Amino acid sequence: MAPISAPSTSLEKKPVNFSNILLGAGLNMFEVTTLGQPLEVIKTTMAANRGDSFPSAIKRIAGRGGVFGFYQGLIPWAWIEASTKGAVLLFVSSEVEYQAKRNFALGNFGSGILGGMAGGVAQAYLAVGFCTCMKTVEITRTKNVAPGVKVPSTFQVFADIYRKEGIRGINKGVNAIAIRQCTNWGSRFGLSRLAEDAIRKMTGKTNKTDSLNAYEKILASAIGGGLSTWNQPIEVCRIEMQSKTEDPNRPKKLTTWTTLKYIYSQNGIKGLYRGVTPRIGLGIWQTVCMVGLGDMAKEAVAKLTGQKPVGKGH
Repeated sequence: MAPISAPSTSLEKKPVNFSNILLGAGLNMFEVTTLGQPLEVIKTTMAANRGDSFPSAIKRIAGRGGVFGFYQGLIPWAWIEASTKGAVLLFVSSEVEYQAKRNFALGNFGSGILGGMAGGVAQAYLAVGFCTCMKTVEITRTKNVAPGVKVPSTFQVFADIYRKEGIRGINKGVNAIAIRQCTNWGSRFGLSRLAEDAIRKMTGKTNKTDSLNAYEKILASAIGGGLSTWNQPIEVCRIEMQSKTEDPNRPKKLTTWTTLKYIYSQNGIKGLYRGVTPRIGLGIWQTVCMVGLGDMAKEAVAKLTGQKPVGKGH
């Protein structure tokens, strides 16, 4: 069998683009500080307290801290996570997208999936694990203590978990996170690229050099982000593994599989999809920021530096 040839439109090899690292960090910081963290808190609360409806979850969160309750875990954990995982995602996904197109002649859809999957896995093990664990702990831990007793700070809780359980304790659920991130960003990038191709055909932009406008980019990203929430059971599993919500029926040693079985036994198939509504909103917002705005920002940076953006095929 003849080897797969590179696409006819040559893709110029670019040097390591460190602007993608700073750009990814900035975009993710923007995403989480605006709509990201409130949607994360609502999603996590519903998944950890699976008897809660959307309104009762809002009431529970507001009761814990008013408006600031919706930003629990933002500082420092969400900021640490955002400033690192965004950089990892855009850098890794851009490079993998380029290599997939250059070496395997893949189109936007296939290279987008591979880039997103690689970026997601890299996120999980390099940045997201302990930050996501601590965010979930902060959102779900009880803060009702005896009168006159000071509520432990988030750093004291972190130190206590590390002292008792070591590195595994602060990275609890990291394998579920890796599965989530891999499927998340593989779906988001791939489906967004697929939506871009569909929009390009609908608008008569048959030439691959024709760029989508800002509205078309955002629409494609919103479609990709919304549809990528199909993996909600993995997200509910991850939250349950990290949750500090008291449940005497929960098995002591949780793996991804035993946690999924436990949630199903307690709450049925609906339990595996608790929190999917705010997660759809979160998925849309994250993908608009990291794929749609990310592509536009990379193009803007490339114009300023006189380079073609890495990982772009159109």
